[in-house]
Amino acid sequence: MRRRERYKRLLMFLASVLIVTVQTAVFACTWFTYYGHEEIIGKTYWYRGNWALIMLYAVMVILISKLFSAFQVGYLRVLDVILSQVFSVLLVNAITYLQLALIGRWKFLSHIAPMLGVTGINLIAVLCWVVVMRVIYAHIYPPHQVLLIYDTVSPDALKKKLSSRRDKYTFGGSIALSAGIDRIKQEIIKYEAVVIGDLPSHERNLFLKFCFERNLRCYCLPKISDIMIMSSEKIHMFDTPMLLFRNSGLTVEKQVIKRAFDLIFSVIMLVVLSPLMLVIALLIKLYDGGPVFYRQARLTKDGKVFQVYKFRSMRVNSEKQGARLAMKGDSRITPIGRILRNIHFDELPQLLNIIEGDMSLVGPRPERPEIAAQYASEIPEFDYRLKVKAGLTGYAQVYGKYNTTPYDKLKLDMTYIENYSFLLDLQLIATTVKILFQKENTEGVEEWQVTASRKSQDTECPGEMEKGEGSGERTGA
Repeated sequence: MRRRERYKRLLMFLASVLIVTVQTAVFACTWFTYYGHEEIIGKTYWYRGNWALIMLYAVMVILISKLFSAFQVGYLRVLDVILSQVFSVLLVNAITYLQLALIGRWKFLSHIAPMLGVTGINLIAVLCWVVVMRVIYAHIYPPHQVLLIYDTVSPDALKKKLSSRRDKYTFGGSIALSAGIDRIKQEIIKYEAVVIGDLPSHERNLFLKFCFERNLRCYCLPKISDIMIMSSEKIHMFDTPMLLFRNSGLTVEKQVIKRAFDLIFSVIMLVVLSPLMLVIALLIKLYDGGPVFYRQARLTKDGKVFQVYKFRSMRVNSEKQGARLAMKGDSRITPIGRILRNIHFDELPQLLNIIEGDMSLVGPRPERPEIAAQYASEIPEFDYRLKVKAGLTGYAQVYGKYNTTPYDKLKLDMTYIENYSFLLDLQLIATTVKILFQKENTEGVEEWQVTASRKSQDTECPGEMEKGEGSGERTGA
């Protein structure tokens, strides 16, 4: 098993080359058969011109597939990879057809049938590729049997997460740090992989080195300081390696690029989606006659308070008994609101917040001031999220869930802040499209889940209120 692990990257690389080649070959056949004629394209392409267009198609397939993480068949769930491949094929072929239409000076709907054929064939090809590669991958690399090492924090939540990916992990057992270092080392060598939970740094480092010496696969829950270390800059000014932490947030040029992209993209999306938003507003108003929008105080960069805009998804006065998280099957959510939540369309009015400059397209989810204060009292680093503007989507929104714990969301947001790039923004926006088709990211909190420290009251702590309309909100028609 360990010997085969060495060839995993090579296998996935060859698999990626295969599907790119198949898609490009389908386009090439269509180009030479239909489009590559003077009476169709309006000009004669010589030998190099033909292959330049075909190579451009291949490059687009590679770049857009990477943008959607469409090659990660061994890492993502099958549905994730299928959705990524489908979106990649649709986007690549849409861009390619627009390019051909501009070259040939056609009307947009002229000569579209061959390109629809390319799209259909490529969709079938990528679906077959995902299924076949998943079978091959599962056969060559069966799930790892893992040992979970934990300390004072209950391992139940992590066990549940590991068990949800039976294609990747087989939960073999768990052992507490209190069992002793030597006893745990004896257990480690019985397993194929180790998951190190939230342990003190000293003990964690002992186990990391122990696994390193024995070439054992090891997973580790990062601390906030680990995320900062991973994004630091390596410098070699002396004969002693050093890490540089600039700790200055986004540079001026990054802020300018990010703001320009926010404005252009948001204005375009607002214009394109305005008919849909009008229909949503009418449906909400006709359902119970209540307000269409609601506004609520939230936090953005440097702790600035602003009013977030959303479509109302809960019944009027839904939290007169106090603010609390939406639970699974929550009766306060209206039928229209449930649909909006599942596809995240209740967030669309926040495009106005982006245009006003209070939010960005990508960034940490904006929290209510009182909730952020409560989290900060338990997690002092929680305010680190305020180094950048709040976002409509973000790292925590894409890779987390509605019921992800605040501490885990903080680590996800810190990962984004410390590794920001314009390309990362594009990737998160592209990945957000997939989230619209994944119900689990909008699921409410289970009755047993605790997302923040419980106070004296019996109700769930009102953290993560991005989906709740608090009793103190200001509504508008």
